[in-house]
Amino acid sequence: MSTMKKVYVGNLNYQTTEAGLTQLFGECGPIVSATVIMDKFSGRSKGFGFVEFETVEAANSALKFDQSTLDGRQIRVNLAKEQTQGGERRSFGSKPSYRDDSRGRGA
Repeated sequence: MSTMKKVYVGNLNYQTTEAGLTQLFGECGPIVSATVIMDKFSGRSKGFGFVEFETVEAANSALKFDQSTLDGRQIRVNLAKEQTQGGERRSFGSKPSYRDDSRGRGA
């Protein structure tokens, strides 16, 4: 059974494409996906992405590219952190009401 594993790739050139990531990291092993994270408003790259491999060994092999140059920028490569479901998030629905005149304001 093969465990999938992702690596984070940071400090990407804004012109780097998913095809560019696939080409660079393809020598490490079979790739499941390569994604450059895009800003949903501007459509421009946010300067980082993820490469998901079929095996843990391939993901670990990709770490050798940390501090290497891709499209003129020195990239950062780390194992991606697991994304947790329902992590600690602040609730914005519990703000105090400022219409409450019981604090001595007004009449």
